[in-house]
Amino acid sequence: MAKQREVSSPSHSAENVILMTFRSRRFWIVEGFTVLIACAAELLGTVTIPAGVASITILPMVWGLIAGGIVSSQHWYPFAIDLQQASSVIMRAAVLLLVARLSFSIGPNISLLVTAGPALLLQKLGHLFGTIVFALPLAVLLKMGPATIGATFSIDRESSFAMVSERYGTDSPEYRGVLAMYAFGTLFGAITVGIIASVTASLGAFDPLALAMGAGVGSGSMMAAAIGATAAAHPELTDELTALAATSNLITSVLGVYVGMYIAMPLAHKLYYALSRRIPQPTERPNLSDVLQELDARPRNRVSIPTVQIMLLLVVIGTIVSTVNARAFSLDIVWTYVALTALAAIGMRVSRITHEKVGAMVVTMTLGAILTSPISPIANFLTTTSESVTFLSVCTVVLTIAGLSLGKDLPALRTIGWKIIPVGLVAITASYILSVIVAEFALGFWS
Repeated sequence: MAKQREVSSPSHSAENVILMTFRSRRFWIVEGFTVLIACAAELLGTVTIPAGVASITILPMVWGLIAGGIVSSQHWYPFAIDLQQASSVIMRAAVLLLVARLSFSIGPNISLLVTAGPALLLQKLGHLFGTIVFALPLAVLLKMGPATIGATFSIDRESSFAMVSERYGTDSPEYRGVLAMYAFGTLFGAITVGIIASVTASLGAFDPLALAMGAGVGSGSMMAAAIGATAAAHPELTDELTALAATSNLITSVLGVYVGMYIAMPLAHKLYYALSRRIPQPTERPNLSDVLQELDARPRNRVSIPTVQIMLLLVVIGTIVSTVNARAFSLDIVWTYVALTALAAIGMRVSRITHEKVGAMVVTMTLGAILTSPISPIANFLTTTSESVTFLSVCTVVLTIAGLSLGKDLPALRTIGWKIIPVGLVAITASYILSVIVAEFALGFWS
């Protein structure tokens, strides 16, 4: 059973800290559901639904998020709040695995940043300012509240979960903004980019190479839709366009975390609060009745799990899910997850020592990139071994855990509702178009 210890709070109400460990039956309930849902998602695989000029691609990680959300929110056999809170605690560590696995792709490709050329590097500015300049003010006008920051500092793909959860936490409105934008991008992102790219290519106003660079928005499905539409208009350049788009997409992934953490997210935060002074936004502050309830003697629960046990749990879950993904077991999978969790643990430790002045995510990604770069003596070992664990299989684990923590956030997510549709359309469209414009000017300047 879960252990509890009572901690006094300033309001004189009791707070029960539920300590879950390997000895707690409820701890294994969370792991069991995570493994079952994530493995089922991997077995179901990728489903592609044709939709005109593009298609809707539902990856295993999306199945995991949906199924986890259903389990945590259904009312027939409720998934207890403490189990959802435990999933949130595990999620804070799990998102670092995404960053660690991504870092293993950065090290071997560091030279790419040098040889890519100014046009490819500068187009990242379009992705950065497209969402913030256009989508963020729209979200403020629609009064999305603090969720605006999470939904509009980028087009919110997998690494955005890590960035927002580290800065704002997994119970924050900013995190729910990421969830909403991620869901929109998954369902409608490829269709939106495909239509915009098709229309833009037909105008003949841009160099097709610039259109290819703009396709690298950081999402594989969106890139494929955009490059498909561009290649259809310029079939003689298909190989060149595909190569440029893939390179642009990789650069967006490599630079995205650093740009997001140190530029995009702080900029979105400042702009949101500057605009919210003119257009008052809804907040998540409790009303009077909530305050009175909080002041009474009824206990409030908070779940705590030892970090070491979370890391061991993630090694076990990750190994099982990646084995299902690969349809075969390999010791390389185990060693990869040991390396990923070690990097995550080091990042968390450094962040704790520096009182969070240095983010765990930045430490994890930088250290992983160095260890897999040409200067590292273990680069070949890490790069070769980690090939057994795909980035998408790690995403399935993380998003399944996110789904299991989703039930408690559904009432707040409903407050975003339809607003994410116009905001998402503007964010994705502006990100692509501005990136193409920047690439066009850069190509012309350095041609």
